[in-house]
Amino acid sequence: MSLSLLKRLLVIGILVGGLAVAGYAWHLHKSFNQPFSQLDEYPEYIDVNPGDGLYKVCWRMKSLGLIESVRPFCRVAMWAGYNRLIKGRYVISEQDSAVLLLEKMMSGDVAQFNISLIEGQSFDQMMTRIAQNPNITSTLIGLSDAEIMVRVTGEALHPEGRFYPDTYTFSHGVSDLDVLIRAHKRLKKVLSEEWALKSKSLPYKNEYEALIMASIVEKETAVGSERPQIAKVFVRRLGLGMRLQTDPTVIYGMGDGYKGNITRRDLRKKTPYNTYQINGLPPTPIAMVGREAIHAALNPEGNNALYFVAKGDGTHHFSKTLSEHNAAVRKYQIRKRRQNYRSTPNQP
Repeated sequence: MSLSLLKRLLVIGILVGGLAVAGYAWHLHKSFNQPFSQLDEYPEYIDVNPGDGLYKVCWRMKSLGLIESVRPFCRVAMWAGYNRLIKGRYVISEQDSAVLLLEKMMSGDVAQFNISLIEGQSFDQMMTRIAQNPNITSTLIGLSDAEIMVRVTGEALHPEGRFYPDTYTFSHGVSDLDVLIRAHKRLKKVLSEEWALKSKSLPYKNEYEALIMASIVEKETAVGSERPQIAKVFVRRLGLGMRLQTDPTVIYGMGDGYKGNITRRDLRKKTPYNTYQINGLPPTPIAMVGREAIHAALNPEGNNALYFVAKGDGTHHFSKTLSEHNAAVRKYQIRKRRQNYRSTPNQP
């Protein structure tokens, strides 16, 4: 409540009922402007739903312990012009008072929420993450992947890798479809930007094949400095007609059948994603891809290594020859009884 409004209340109170009414006006002013920090407890948010009028919101404020009495508060608020509230969810801070909260509702200063989509996660993992966010409205439950992609892009595309991992800010009630559309547009923008800066003589026919390679690089290492080297190994293998033989694609092709280990039988089983059995790239990306992995796939760097092995500290040892690679395997895996990916394709 503004000071001018308080003065008006005091003047009217004195004229109509004397000091007693003026005193009541002063009491209203104090209660309306009392910071919520002086309350024993208060909620984190309050909602203004579509169609809610001031009176309904006042009752909600009372039920949450933010005001003492509905009718006096609502009458004064109406008189002061707080009668056009914008729908949304509003943060209640300790510095707020009842009047300041109404001012937020009048200006549409709604709460902002975030969701982070993570590099390396699959489409299914991303959709689960979105569905679990309490501030996002689910509208796609029960639809197939193809039906979802029709709503996002207008085409029944394979969804894997078509969304950009980033932190997205939104207001309460945004739909899951809106989040997907934003993430898809962001992926297209980043991929187009990086494609324009690509190195020459790459083995990709189009941006989508580069995205597939970037997803493999994303899953192979979390060490940013290694991504161009990993990409270089796979680009060299493609150029020499070698199979990629990368475990993350095998795991993706196993789906729910993957239980934490890959057996020889798994490696012999031919699926569209088993790069031990198929030539070239798998048919689709295998995960969400960040800009670093996309850049690495389009700008591979490093020596002429054809092999790499996990060292056990998150990094890899790169080798040019099979004999050097086998020695590295003995050093970093067999001696330490590790079961990490060895990346040992057949020699060309």
